Amino acid sequence: MREIASKGQLRGAFLRWAVVTVPFIVLLGFTSARLAPSGANNRWYVALTKPEITPPDWAFPVAWTAIYVLLGLALAMIIHARGSRMRGPAIISFVVALVANLIWSPLFFGMHQVFWSLVLIGIMFGLALIMTILFGRIRVGAALLLLPYLAWLIYAGVLEYQIMELNPGAETLVPSSATTQIIT
Repeated sequence: MREIASKGQLRGAFLRWAVVTVPFIVLLGFTSARLAPSGANNRWYVALTKPEITPPDWAFPVAWTAIYVLLGLALAMIIHARGSRMRGPAIISFVVALVANLIWSPLFFGMHQVFWSLVLIGIMFGLALIMTILFGRIRVGAALLLLPYLAWLIYAGVLEYQIMELNPGAETLVPSSATTQIIT
């Protein structure tokens, strides 16, 4: 037997990473969503014509919380994979994909940039796909945890495309909360 650590010790080390990564990723997602009001709290979003496939407002925070938990668990699995030469590139891909993800909510809800946030969803999907491939080369389980995220990005892209089609010129629908102009 040439193991350095027992299975219990390895499981414990993974859990210690997960206790850090999961809340951290959820907190980052929550912070990004709070940079601009979203859902029913956003006058601009409420005024948009929404497609039939739009879920109820409560579904978005539930879905994103679940996705962020899965992302945190997948990251913990990869951080815990010491000795893998793909670990560094996988973690870098995760960080880049997460940054793109965290930009989306302020871009869509805060800046009302429907087209550019749709472009960003496409970029996010590409980055998430690369991340999934890299994670899969290290831990198949980590890649499997990313599949709901990929599926959600496809759904979000379709939803946002339909919003863009139903709301031409949506960025001018309601003045941004960041504007200081007074229209008389």
